[in-house]
Amino acid sequence: MCEALRGEPMPADSRDTTKDKSIQLVIADVDGTLVTQNKVLTARAIDAVFKLREAGVKFAITSGRPPHGMDMLVEPLKLDEPIAAFNGGVITVPGETTVLRQNFLAPDVVKQTMQMILQHKLDVWVYTDTTWFVRDVNAPHVAREQWTVKFAPEVTRDLVAIVDRVAKVVGVSDDYEGVARCEKDVQAALGDKASAARSQPYYLDVTHPKANKGEVVLAMSDLLKVPTEQIATIGDMPNDVLMFVKSGVSIAMGNASAEVQKSATYVTGSNEAEGFADAMEQFILKKHAAAK
Repeated sequence: MCEALRGEPMPADSRDTTKDKSIQLVIADVDGTLVTQNKVLTARAIDAVFKLREAGVKFAITSGRPPHGMDMLVEPLKLDEPIAAFNGGVITVPGETTVLRQNFLAPDVVKQTMQMILQHKLDVWVYTDTTWFVRDVNAPHVAREQWTVKFAPEVTRDLVAIVDRVAKVVGVSDDYEGVARCEKDVQAALGDKASAARSQPYYLDVTHPKANKGEVVLAMSDLLKVPTEQIATIGDMPNDVLMFVKSGVSIAMGNASAEVQKSATYVTGSNEAEGFADAMEQFILKKHAAAK
Protein backbone atom coordinates (compact mmCIF):
# COMPACT_ATOMS: atom_id res chain seq x y z
CA MET A 1 0.00 0.00 0.00
CA CYS A 2 3.02 2.22 0.38
CA GLU A 3 5.39 3.78 -2.07
CA ALA A 4 8.88 4.91 -1.22
CA LEU A 5 10.36 8.35 -1.65
CA ARG A 6 12.80 7.76 -4.48
CA GLY A 7 12.67 10.83 -6.71
CA GLU A 8 9.35 10.95 -8.57
CA PRO A 9 6.82 8.78 -6.69
CA MET A 10 5.43 5.78 -8.54
CA PRO A 11 1.86 4.58 -7.82
CA ALA A 12 2.12 1.60 -5.51
CA ASP A 13 -1.41 0.29 -5.94
CA SER A 14 -4.87 1.27 -7.07
CA ARG A 15 -5.46 3.71 -4.22
CA ASP A 16 -6.61 7.08 -5.54
CA THR A 17 -3.69 9.40 -4.88
CA THR A 18 -5.35 12.31 -6.69
CA LYS A 19 -6.60 13.28 -3.26
CA ASP A 20 -3.06 14.47 -2.54
CA LYS A 21 -3.81 17.52 -4.70
CA SER A 22 -6.59 18.70 -2.42
CA ILE A 23 -4.83 18.31 0.94
CA GLN A 24 -5.82 21.18 3.23
CA LEU A 25 -4.41 19.93 6.56
CA VAL A 26 -1.32 17.96 7.59
CA ILE A 27 -1.30 16.26 11.00
CA ALA A 28 2.17 15.19 12.14
CA ASP A 29 3.34 12.91 14.89
CA VAL A 30 6.22 14.45 16.87
CA ASP A 31 8.77 11.92 18.17
CA GLY A 32 10.31 9.81 15.43
CA THR A 33 8.67 12.00 12.81
CA LEU A 34 8.83 15.77 13.16
CA VAL A 35 12.00 15.76 15.31
CA THR A 36 15.23 13.76 15.15
CA GLN A 37 16.20 11.01 17.58
CA ASN A 38 17.84 13.72 19.70
CA LYS A 39 14.54 15.67 19.69
CA VAL A 40 15.93 18.36 17.38
CA LEU A 41 13.57 20.34 15.16
CA THR A 42 15.71 20.95 12.09
CA ALA A 43 15.79 24.11 10.00
CA ARG A 44 14.43 22.17 7.02
CA ALA A 45 11.51 20.83 9.06
CA ILE A 46 10.65 24.35 10.20
CA ASP A 47 10.93 25.66 6.65
CA ALA A 48 8.66 22.88 5.38
CA VAL A 49 5.94 23.85 7.86
CA PHE A 50 6.23 27.51 6.84
CA LYS A 51 5.94 26.51 3.17
CA LEU A 52 2.81 24.50 3.95
CA ARG A 53 1.25 27.54 5.56
CA GLU A 54 2.27 29.79 2.66
CA ALA A 55 0.56 27.33 0.30
CA GLY A 56 -2.64 27.54 2.34
CA VAL A 57 -2.24 24.12 3.98
CA LYS A 58 -2.94 24.00 7.73
CA PHE A 59 -0.52 22.17 10.03
CA ALA A 60 -1.21 20.48 13.38
CA ILE A 61 0.69 18.13 15.67
CA THR A 62 -0.31 15.14 17.77
CA SER A 63 1.66 13.09 20.25
CA GLY A 64 1.49 10.87 23.28
CA ARG A 65 3.27 13.71 25.08
CA PRO A 66 1.39 15.85 27.61
CA PRO A 67 0.32 19.35 26.47
CA HIS A 68 3.28 21.12 28.10
CA GLY A 69 5.58 18.56 26.52
CA MET A 70 4.95 20.23 23.15
CA ASP A 71 5.26 23.86 24.24
CA MET A 72 8.80 24.05 22.83
CA LEU A 73 7.42 23.51 19.32
CA VAL A 74 4.86 26.32 19.38
CA GLU A 75 7.19 29.29 18.88
CA PRO A 76 9.63 27.92 16.27
CA LEU A 77 6.77 26.54 14.15
CA LYS A 78 4.42 29.47 14.87
CA LEU A 79 1.70 26.93 15.60
CA ASP A 80 -1.84 28.24 15.55
CA GLU A 81 -3.85 25.05 15.05
CA PRO A 82 -5.01 22.87 17.99
CA ILE A 83 -2.48 20.56 19.62
CA ALA A 84 -3.60 16.99 20.32
CA ALA A 85 -1.71 15.77 23.38
CA PHE A 86 -1.96 12.33 25.00
CA ASN A 87 -2.84 10.95 21.53
CA GLY A 88 -5.93 13.14 21.59
CA GLY A 89 -6.78 12.72 25.27
CA VAL A 90 -6.46 16.49 25.68
CA ILE A 91 -6.70 18.92 22.78
CA THR A 92 -5.54 22.45 23.58
CA VAL A 93 -4.94 25.84 22.05
CA PRO A 94 -1.20 26.27 21.31
CA GLY A 95 0.67 28.08 24.09
CA GLU A 96 -2.43 28.36 26.26
CA THR A 97 -4.18 26.39 28.99
CA THR A 98 -7.45 26.52 27.05
CA VAL A 99 -8.76 22.96 26.63
CA LEU A 100 -10.89 22.34 23.56
CA ARG A 101 -11.61 18.67 24.23
CA GLN A 102 -10.63 16.10 26.84
CA ASN A 103 -11.12 12.38 27.41
CA PHE A 104 -10.06 10.75 30.69
CA LEU A 105 -9.85 7.05 31.50
CA ALA A 106 -12.45 5.60 33.86
CA PRO A 107 -10.97 4.96 37.36
CA ASP A 108 -11.59 1.21 37.19
CA VAL A 109 -9.84 1.06 33.81
CA VAL A 110 -6.86 2.94 35.26
CA LYS A 111 -6.59 0.40 38.10
CA GLN A 112 -6.87 -2.60 35.77
CA THR A 113 -4.33 -1.14 33.34
CA MET A 114 -1.74 -0.50 36.04
CA GLN A 115 -2.19 -4.02 37.43
CA MET A 116 -1.67 -5.59 34.00
CA ILE A 117 1.39 -3.47 33.21
CA LEU A 118 3.00 -4.43 36.52
CA GLN A 119 2.11 -8.10 36.00
CA HIS A 120 4.02 -7.92 32.71
CA LYS A 121 7.01 -6.60 34.70
CA LEU A 122 6.95 -3.19 33.02
CA ASP A 123 7.39 0.04 34.94
CA VAL A 124 4.29 2.24 35.04
CA TRP A 125 3.75 6.00 34.76
CA VAL A 126 0.52 7.94 35.15
CA TYR A 127 -0.37 11.26 33.56
CA THR A 128 -3.28 13.37 34.72
CA ASP A 129 -4.22 16.50 32.79
CA THR A 130 -1.69 18.50 34.82
CA THR A 131 0.87 16.12 36.40
CA TRP A 132 3.19 13.27 35.47
CA PHE A 133 3.59 10.65 38.24
CA VAL A 134 6.32 8.00 38.53
CA ARG A 135 7.37 5.53 41.21
CA ASP A 136 11.11 6.08 40.87
CA VAL A 137 12.82 9.10 39.34
CA ASN A 138 15.84 6.92 38.54
CA ALA A 139 13.84 4.30 36.64
CA PRO A 140 14.61 3.67 32.95
CA HIS A 141 13.59 6.47 30.56
CA VAL A 142 12.41 8.89 33.27
CA ALA A 143 15.40 11.22 32.88
CA ARG A 144 15.15 11.04 29.09
CA GLU A 145 11.44 11.79 29.16
CA GLN A 146 11.99 14.72 31.52
CA TRP A 147 14.58 16.14 29.12
CA THR A 148 12.18 15.62 26.22
CA VAL A 149 9.06 17.20 27.72
CA LYS A 150 10.96 19.85 29.70
CA PHE A 151 9.27 19.31 33.07
CA ALA A 152 9.85 16.99 36.02
CA PRO A 153 7.62 14.17 37.25
CA GLU A 154 6.16 13.89 40.73
CA VAL A 155 7.40 10.83 42.60
CA THR A 156 4.90 8.82 44.62
CA ARG A 157 4.95 5.41 46.32
CA ASP A 158 1.19 5.18 46.05
CA LEU A 159 0.82 5.38 42.28
CA VAL A 160 -2.08 2.94 42.19
CA ALA A 161 -4.18 5.41 44.20
CA ILE A 162 -4.09 7.95 41.35
CA VAL A 163 -7.18 7.20 39.31
CA ASP A 164 -8.97 10.53 38.81
CA ARG A 165 -8.53 12.74 35.72
CA VAL A 166 -6.03 10.28 34.26
CA ALA A 167 -5.34 11.01 30.60
CA LYS A 168 -2.72 8.32 30.03
CA VAL A 169 -1.13 5.30 31.69
CA VAL A 170 2.24 4.25 30.27
CA GLY A 171 3.99 0.90 30.46
CA VAL A 172 7.77 1.30 30.16
CA SER A 173 10.45 -1.29 29.47
CA ASP A 174 13.52 -1.90 27.32
CA ASP A 175 12.21 -5.41 26.74
CA TYR A 176 10.56 -4.53 23.43
CA GLU A 177 8.99 -7.95 23.01
CA GLY A 178 7.58 -7.68 26.51
CA VAL A 179 6.03 -4.31 25.68
CA ALA A 180 4.50 -5.81 22.52
CA ARG A 181 3.05 -8.72 24.50
CA CYS A 182 1.65 -6.35 27.10
CA GLU A 183 0.07 -4.27 24.33
CA LYS A 184 -1.80 -7.27 22.94
CA ASP A 185 -2.92 -8.47 26.37
CA VAL A 186 -4.13 -5.02 27.45
CA GLN A 187 -6.00 -4.61 24.16
CA ALA A 188 -7.67 -7.99 24.63
CA ALA A 189 -8.57 -7.37 28.27
CA LEU A 190 -9.86 -3.81 27.94
CA GLY A 191 -11.54 -4.06 24.56
CA ASP A 192 -13.42 -0.86 23.77
CA LYS A 193 -12.85 0.57 27.27
CA ALA A 194 -9.43 1.98 26.28
CA SER A 195 -7.03 2.50 23.42
CA ALA A 196 -3.67 0.73 23.87
CA ALA A 197 -0.82 1.17 21.40
CA ARG A 198 2.97 1.53 21.42
CA SER A 199 4.15 5.11 20.86
CA GLN A 200 7.78 3.92 21.00
CA PRO A 201 9.18 0.37 21.14
CA TYR A 202 9.67 0.91 24.89
CA TYR A 203 6.39 2.76 25.63
CA LEU A 204 2.87 1.36 25.77
CA ASP A 205 0.34 4.20 25.89
CA VAL A 206 -3.10 3.45 27.30
CA THR A 207 -5.69 6.18 26.88
CA HIS A 208 -9.44 6.74 26.64
CA PRO A 209 -10.98 4.90 23.65
CA LYS A 210 -11.54 8.27 21.98
CA ALA A 211 -7.97 9.31 22.77
CA ASN A 212 -6.22 7.69 19.84
CA LYS A 213 -4.75 9.13 16.70
CA GLY A 214 -7.62 7.95 14.55
CA GLU A 215 -9.96 10.03 16.69
CA VAL A 216 -7.48 12.92 16.44
CA VAL A 217 -8.11 13.02 12.69
CA LEU A 218 -11.87 13.12 13.27
CA ALA A 219 -11.54 15.79 15.97
CA MET A 220 -9.28 18.00 13.84
CA SER A 221 -11.62 17.56 10.89
CA ASP A 222 -14.48 18.83 13.05
CA LEU A 223 -12.57 21.64 14.78
CA LEU A 224 -10.93 22.96 11.59
CA LYS A 225 -13.78 22.15 9.20
CA VAL A 226 -11.58 20.09 6.87
CA PRO A 227 -12.99 16.84 5.39
CA THR A 228 -10.97 13.78 6.39
CA GLU A 229 -10.19 12.99 2.75
CA GLN A 230 -8.39 16.35 2.57
CA ILE A 231 -6.19 15.53 5.56
CA ALA A 232 -2.68 14.05 5.27
CA THR A 233 -1.06 12.30 8.23
CA ILE A 234 2.58 11.38 8.87
CA GLY A 235 4.07 9.16 11.56
CA ASP A 236 6.34 6.25 12.42
CA MET A 237 4.75 4.01 15.06
CA PRO A 238 1.88 1.49 15.26
CA ASN A 239 -0.34 4.06 17.00
CA ASP A 240 0.07 6.30 13.94
CA VAL A 241 -1.58 3.67 11.75
CA LEU A 242 -4.81 4.56 13.52
CA MET A 243 -4.67 8.02 11.93
CA PHE A 244 -3.45 6.67 8.59
CA VAL A 245 -6.73 4.81 8.07
CA LYS A 246 -8.83 7.89 8.83
CA SER A 247 -7.01 10.33 6.55
CA GLY A 248 -7.06 10.82 2.79
CA VAL A 249 -3.29 10.47 2.47
CA SER A 250 -0.81 8.86 4.87
CA ILE A 251 2.98 8.96 5.01
CA ALA A 252 5.18 6.56 6.97
CA MET A 253 8.67 7.51 8.03
CA GLY A 254 11.69 5.55 6.82
CA ASN A 255 12.44 4.62 10.44
CA ALA A 256 8.99 3.03 10.80
CA SER A 257 8.61 -0.74 10.88
CA ALA A 258 7.72 -2.62 7.70
CA GLU A 259 4.23 -3.17 9.12
CA VAL A 260 3.66 0.56 9.60
CA GLN A 261 5.10 1.36 6.18
CA LYS A 262 2.73 -1.10 4.50
CA SER A 263 -0.19 0.75 6.08
CA ALA A 264 0.67 4.10 4.47
CA THR A 265 0.12 5.64 1.05
CA TYR A 266 3.75 6.76 0.88
CA VAL A 267 7.05 6.12 2.64
CA THR A 268 9.59 8.91 3.10
CA GLY A 269 13.11 8.96 4.54
CA SER A 270 13.94 8.57 8.23
CA ASN A 271 13.68 11.29 10.86
CA GLU A 272 17.50 11.34 10.90
CA ALA A 273 17.58 12.09 7.15
CA GLU A 274 15.03 14.93 6.86
CA GLY A 275 12.23 12.51 6.03
CA PHE A 276 9.55 14.89 7.27
CA ALA A 277 10.74 17.83 5.15
CA ASP A 278 11.20 15.60 2.09
CA ALA A 279 7.67 14.23 2.47
CA MET A 280 6.11 17.68 2.75
CA GLU A 281 7.97 18.89 -0.33
CA GLN A 282 7.44 15.77 -2.45
CA PHE A 283 3.99 14.53 -1.52
CA ILE A 284 2.15 17.64 -0.34
CA LEU A 285 3.67 20.87 -1.67
CA LYS A 286 4.58 19.61 -5.14
CA LYS A 287 1.11 18.17 -5.68
CA HIS A 288 -0.53 21.23 -4.17
CA ALA A 289 1.32 23.47 -6.62
CA ALA A 290 0.44 21.19 -9.54
CA ALA A 291 -3.24 21.45 -8.68
CA LYS A 292 -3.25 25.22 -9.11
